[in-house]
Amino acid sequence: MAHVIVMGAGIGGVPAALELRKKLSKKHRVTLIGSSPYFEFTPSNPWIAVGWRKPDNVRVDLRSPMDKKGIAWIPQLVQSIDASTNTLSLNNGQVVSYDYLVIATGPKLAFEEVPGLGPDGHTHSVCTQAHAMAAWTAYQHFVTDPGPVVIGATPGASCFGPAYEFAMILDTDLRKRKVRDRVPMTFVTSEPYIGHMGLGGVGDSKGLMESELRKRDIKWITNAKILAASANQLKATEVNEDGQVRKEHELPIKFSMVIPAFKGIDPVAAVPDLCNPRGLVLIDEYQRAKAYRNIFAAGVCVAIPPVESTPVPVGAPKTGYMIESMVSAICENIAAELANKPAQARATWNAICLADFGDTGAAFVALPQIPPRNVTWAKEGKWVHLAKIAFEKYFLHKVRTGSVTPIYEKYVLKALGIVSLREVHKQEE
Repeated sequence: MAHVIVMGAGIGGVPAALELRKKLSKKHRVTLIGSSPYFEFTPSNPWIAVGWRKPDNVRVDLRSPMDKKGIAWIPQLVQSIDASTNTLSLNNGQVVSYDYLVIATGPKLAFEEVPGLGPDGHTHSVCTQAHAMAAWTAYQHFVTDPGPVVIGATPGASCFGPAYEFAMILDTDLRKRKVRDRVPMTFVTSEPYIGHMGLGGVGDSKGLMESELRKRDIKWITNAKILAASANQLKATEVNEDGQVRKEHELPIKFSMVIPAFKGIDPVAAVPDLCNPRGLVLIDEYQRAKAYRNIFAAGVCVAIPPVESTPVPVGAPKTGYMIESMVSAICENIAAELANKPAQARATWNAICLADFGDTGAAFVALPQIPPRNVTWAKEGKWVHLAKIAFEKYFLHKVRTGSVTPIYEKYVLKALGIVSLREVHKQEE
């Protein structure tokens, strides 16, 4: 009998636990460990930050769905991992052992890399539900006395979609409140150009996103190193293609949201030889840790090299479809090993992003993520806004009911007019 622990109860961890429980014999145990009692649907956070969603609408208490599926549920922080003894030490003093460990924790938010950045400083975040709620509290005061807004992403950031989403959603909400004319907006990003997305551009994403920012009267600064934030100002250096300083910016702010760079969480980063210098898990082609054959990893906590060299460091994103394929590969490989067969399943490293703009949206597709690609395009329309809402509702339903249906493969790919996952595999072969 084997004990498989999934560490992290988010968009990667919950589906991993559910799929493992379905694939593995009942003689094997599956345990899910998360840092709070709830699953939180992170893609809804930009909506929470402007009051379009309440936290209770987009989170699920995991006790009941996990119990129904026969998955042990432990809502505790992991303090440390001892990979030599295959044990986890939890915040409540409990020590649990595993035969296989799946790390799906998401990132540590590296606000400390920029002075004054983050909810404990002078900018807001939509990376967690708590951060989005803090942003909503501040935003309610802001709209009574509006002023300059700066939205952006720091050097090393790898999650640009939410920054673009929040800028557009904020613009839409301010127009609805009829105060947009009192809010100068600037988008500041480490990307070499608008629409780069950490992917080297996707189709005509540059033209599409520049056009969208122009339509909404949002100015932008690219190749930007955000240096510091204070109560009323954000400082940034803009560089040229050679990385030489082109211009220094001191931008006034009355409200700001900046996506930070990501690192691995402390317990994961502390495991000898498990991670790169930023604490992100080094894996092989089977999603298995290079240093430990019984540890697998999926999602934002995985180390992925940049798609290309840029004047300011830019990370590669891990989108929902990619995470889904990572999870499926892990579950197949653990099941294979428990049946005394070799691990053979590989994730499909494709990028698919649905970005909501409040009243419209854009879909970005890069198959595979690293060029050259079989499929690459960016399309805009109100249908993307509606698709993002439908995705939210279905994913929450999936968690509440314990469904293991692969959302992207069954629904999103077809909605985008893209071939199924199996057909993508055939193309890549």
